Amino acid sequence: MRYTTDDERWEAVTRRDGRADGVFVLAVKTTGIYCHPSCRARTPNRVNACYFETAQDARAAGFRACKVCRPDDSVGTHPSAE
Repeated sequence: MRYTTDDERWEAVTRRDGRADGVFVLAVKTTGIYCHPSCRARTPNRVNACYFETAQDARAAGFRACKVCRPDDSVGTHPSAE
């Protein structure tokens, strides 16, 4: 799966799909945090979710890394889901 639509991305987040790690990051508007799609932290309300291709893009938009899944510690280490 390529996770090209918000619906596909949201489905990956709700399933905590590790195959999506490295393909995109989830950012939460209300908390200002971004995570791996597989993060075990509480799933946000969908209306507060937005997606970025990379952690660097999320940081540039003003979000900070999650302390649970630490997406910055593994940037570029996850293979793309195809």
